[in-house]
Amino acid sequence: MYEMDRREPFWWGLFSLGGVIAALLVPVHIFIHGLAVPLGLVEGQVLTYEPMRALVGSAFVKVYLLGLVALPLCHAAHRVRFTLYELGLRNTGLPLGLLCYGLALTVAFVAAYILFQLV
Repeated sequence: MYEMDRREPFWWGLFSLGGVIAALLVPVHIFIHGLAVPLGLVEGQVLTYEPMRALVGSAFVKVYLLGLVALPLCHAAHRVRFTLYELGLRNTGLPLGLLCYGLALTVAFVAAYILFQLV
């Protein structure tokens, strides 16, 4: 039987928050930027370079975009970790967790660095 670590609720919290963001916010962004503007459903002048550059210059928007990237990565890391655990990699608990969460956090830090270097 799997023994719960005292840090486990933190990872499950990130998992659920990342899942909610991946299910609700990411599709909205894909629809707006990938479908609505090219199809002419939304006025394209709002999403041109200068207005978007001014918008991304805000610290609040940077934190929002970082959450939009980082939290689904934590969700994916948790899902991959427990999928591999169920497939039989039970004896590699710590290295598997470090690999999954470490990769997600590394990509999140790179995204944060790139995002906060903008304007």
